[in-house]
Amino acid sequence: AASVPQLQCLPLPQLRLRQVAVMGFTHIDCHGNALMVDGGAKDVTSRRAVAEGRIRMSRECFELVKAGRMKKGDVLGVAQVAGIMAAKKTAELIPLCHTLLLTGVKVELELLDGESAVRAVCSVKCDGKTGVEMEALTGASVALLTVYDMCKAVDRSMEILSVHLVEKHGGKSGDFYYGDEK
Repeated sequence: AASVPQLQCLPLPQLRLRQVAVMGFTHIDCHGNALMVDGGAKDVTSRRAVAEGRIRMSRECFELVKAGRMKKGDVLGVAQVAGIMAAKKTAELIPLCHTLLLTGVKVELELLDGESAVRAVCSVKCDGKTGVEMEALTGASVALLTVYDMCKAVDRSMEILSVHLVEKHGGKSGDFYYGDEK
């Protein structure tokens, strides 16, 4: 395989060079251009991440989803497939993400009756050199966006709330659990 040529950085105005050096950016070259970092030297490890979020809707809309009577069809089934597909395509959506060979993606949708909301949880696994947090977040987000799309004829005021990383495992930085760093 041909190696990627190394770019020679030409002098920039002092302020810009100082900003790049002092701030320690990992995805910006000395010219201030975006780059995807080279993860080739990293070890392959088992990676796993879980993300979740909710979409709150009117009671009328929630009852239609719950009864499976939304005109566009099976809201939860379509949202589940959309979330899985989105996790697999994350590198096409998020500019500096690496393309990963995912070994598993699971999207679960839960009806939250007391909140008139749907909760989406996306779990992603791979054996690789970089984590799968972005894939889990993308899967959960697109599942919720799909619920919105399927239900917007009934309720355009739905709110997508609290999309966040719940946990991640593997890699050099170790494990993370939501709330541990607060």
